[in-house]
Amino acid sequence: MKTSGFLARAERWLPILQWGRSYGRETAVNDLVAAVIVTIMLIPQSLAYALLAGLPPEVGLYASILPLVAYAIFGTSRALAVGPVAVVSLMTATAVGQVAAQGTADYLTAAIVLAFLSGLILVALGVFRLGFLANFLSHPVIGGFITASGLIIAASQLKHILGIQASGHNLLDLAISIGGRLGETNWPTLAIGLGALAFLFWVRKNLKPLLLRVGLNRRLADVVAKAGPVMAVAVTIGLTAGLGLQEAGVKIVGQVPQGLPPFAVPLFDAGLWQQLLVPALLISVVGFVESVSVAQTLAAKKRQRIDPDQELVGLGASNIAASVSGGYPVTGGFARSVVNFDAGAETPAAGAFTAVGIALATLFLTPLLYFLPTATLAATIIVAVLSLVDLRALKRTWDYSKADFAAMAATILLTLGYGVEAGIIAGVVLSLALYLFKTSRPHIAIVGQVPGSEHFRNVKRHKVITSEQVVTLRVDESLYFANARFLEDKVYDLVIGDPKVRHFVLMCSAVNEIDASALESLEAINHRLQDAGVSFHLSEVKGPVMDRLKRSHFLDQLTGRVFLSQYDAFRALAADVSRDLPPAKPRDTQVAAK
Repeated sequence: MKTSGFLARAERWLPILQWGRSYGRETAVNDLVAAVIVTIMLIPQSLAYALLAGLPPEVGLYASILPLVAYAIFGTSRALAVGPVAVVSLMTATAVGQVAAQGTADYLTAAIVLAFLSGLILVALGVFRLGFLANFLSHPVIGGFITASGLIIAASQLKHILGIQASGHNLLDLAISIGGRLGETNWPTLAIGLGALAFLFWVRKNLKPLLLRVGLNRRLADVVAKAGPVMAVAVTIGLTAGLGLQEAGVKIVGQVPQGLPPFAVPLFDAGLWQQLLVPALLISVVGFVESVSVAQTLAAKKRQRIDPDQELVGLGASNIAASVSGGYPVTGGFARSVVNFDAGAETPAAGAFTAVGIALATLFLTPLLYFLPTATLAATIIVAVLSLVDLRALKRTWDYSKADFAAMAATILLTLGYGVEAGIIAGVVLSLALYLFKTSRPHIAIVGQVPGSEHFRNVKRHKVITSEQVVTLRVDESLYFANARFLEDKVYDLVIGDPKVRHFVLMCSAVNEIDASALESLEAINHRLQDAGVSFHLSEVKGPVMDRLKRSHFLDQLTGRVFLSQYDAFRALAADVSRDLPPAKPRDTQVAAK
């Protein structure tokens, strides 16, 4: 029994023990095929995202080796592909750029420390099961943030397409900087960049259907299509080297160190850690939300499940692994994960196999990257991030919820105008403020009985039976400090001015909690109604809410009763209509909870 308990705890923290027991040859083949496809896709992406983060290209490769192995051990998603992603790369550049100059050793050191801090934060959140904190990032906010980040990322890469110098961490600064230097455009660079863009856009939409039409099987066609960025890299390297375009001003990657990443403990500098703590927290939360959303979507397709708290541990371990191997912050990528899933990956071992592929590329292929134009990497980034931009979501959100639209629009505008950190913080604050505002003024309805049934509905929406002696109010929200006074005012306005009312019933079917402030308001309502000669009753109180009320003096002081159902309350209290109602089903109506 003890062994069983120990194994259960071990599997909780090491999911590899769960799927590893049944790992077989067929599963390994499927994982290997998926790994080959993802490796082909990940090599140019890793180089490109390192460029976006302001880091040497090999750092992107380093961040795609050990983190994948760590996730395979600690992660719960069978299809999530961990590695550098566009949004986190942009956030890294923004955060590290505030403490060190790009291109310096201190810049790389800060990026490594950022990954380590992010890893520690994620692991701590997972160990203490605090994954729910990510819920403070609503879907409209995260959607607006990703859309705005995609636009900033695409704009930031235009300087590499044009072959000019430009800077800025928001769209306005980038537009001004790029616009002021358009006259310095390097035309060979522009030709390579536009050619790569056109080719990659064409490959994304048209290559796979074309290959299927000529008779290639689906899996091979998928591999070739995903190799589009590799083809763009190979062709532009050949053109640059063969035509000597670097002498015409085409910027190239240059010497990329050959070999596996160096292993070292991240620098401990209290001042640097303090400067990077808030950015690390933001990167951790944004990365986790993006990652867990993808993981849950893919798991649902195969009727699998993931553990969000363990996902925090898995992503944290991946970031710690990135930091000790010379990488920068990583998370689960949407595009790569979908490719991994579609390619047939069955377990996280596919990620470990991908890590082997990237390690081999780091060992043997980096000398071939010397003449790789940065314009090609920029084109790879632009094509990848534009798929994240979803401006139509603004209209969909507007049609559904004006409050959520306000949060989404504010996040987009602030991110575009002031940068990624300002946008995400403002989005969270605005979401919480809007939530407090909406719940502070909850939907409240006077209800009556639907004829011929025991159901009670809003008098403004249905033809219902009501009583002059009984007023029933249904509040569609938990009662807490922000809406307690609002409820008091509504009850007084509704009841006090009508001398015919003898009973007031608060229908609590939608009330999941009553906090101390709301309890005081209920006590005040009870006393005020008593002074006006009106009895105060409750109906359909949920069990947990009743348990807490029983621990107070409220029920002892209540002038009315607590009814199991609103039908019981209406039949017992509405003397002017009760003679026409069928008898209630036998039950205790004195103090009852649902």
